[in-house]
Amino acid sequence: MSRSALSPSRAKDFLQCPLLFRYRTVDRLPEPPSPAAAKGTLVHAVLERLYDAPASERTPEHALSLLPIQWEELRGRNPRIEALFDTPGELATWLAEARSLIENYFRIENPANLAPAARERFVEVAVGDGILVRGFIDRVDVAPDGRMRIVDYKSGKSPKPQYTSEALFQMRFYALMVWRISGKIPARLQLVYLADGQILTLDPWEDDLLAMEREILSIWANIEAAALAGEFRPKRTPLCPWCSFQKFCPEFGGDILPLPPGGISRLLTARTAEQTAAAPPAQPPSDPAPMRPSDEPAGPEV
Repeated sequence: MSRSALSPSRAKDFLQCPLLFRYRTVDRLPEPPSPAAAKGTLVHAVLERLYDAPASERTPEHALSLLPIQWEELRGRNPRIEALFDTPGELATWLAEARSLIENYFRIENPANLAPAARERFVEVAVGDGILVRGFIDRVDVAPDGRMRIVDYKSGKSPKPQYTSEALFQMRFYALMVWRISGKIPARLQLVYLADGQILTLDPWEDDLLAMEREILSIWANIEAAALAGEFRPKRTPLCPWCSFQKFCPEFGGDILPLPPGGISRLLTARTAEQTAAAPPAQPPSDPAPMRPSDEPAGPEV
């Protein structure tokens, strides 16, 4: 059985609501697609494919020409997405919003001046006492002097100042993984918000990433305790109205589902008894090899 691993998204799920985490990772309950999430997926695909073109051809016109191609691919992978739109007019409005986000991207960055070392790169490593973590990084830039920048696109608006630390959780998580794999701390973490054209950055230090590692281990310890007790408690938050699992939540008058057979044991494979503590960081490599995916196929995301 492939090992499970903790991702930034699932870690945030647990912090938001342990029962939400359980339904997504232990029960693996299906969730209907949402227009906002589908739009983000579509725009991400366009920006990834944009960098397939030579630098001189990375123009707004070329990017927009990729939109219908990527839309057809998205429909093919997930036919349920079309059901999100009751009329052709709703779909046209949604596609126009996606076009606007792509146009905004060119007001933020000039892709003709960039040469990404990696796009949509899978990373996986064990941290602490053998907790497997993994994720997908939208873009990795490596400067001629070897400095590394990790970039993530967001289709929404930038957060208010009091929420910036929460927004950067995912990026600090990625930076820790890259550091533990390569021995090199990324020089910059960058969130690109396409809806309002803002950029949020963090230049991490070693202490930042050590604190992130401790936070991940604390989250996992709480996940493990909940799993061994068989009890993932619901937590009411302002995000509850958007939850797909209200009918199975006591906060909304529902009954918690029985735990599925094998779900807990699968979850706990993110830690193995044989796994030793993470080795000290290695010497930085001379190429972007730290971003190379694992030779093993990815197991379930926790």
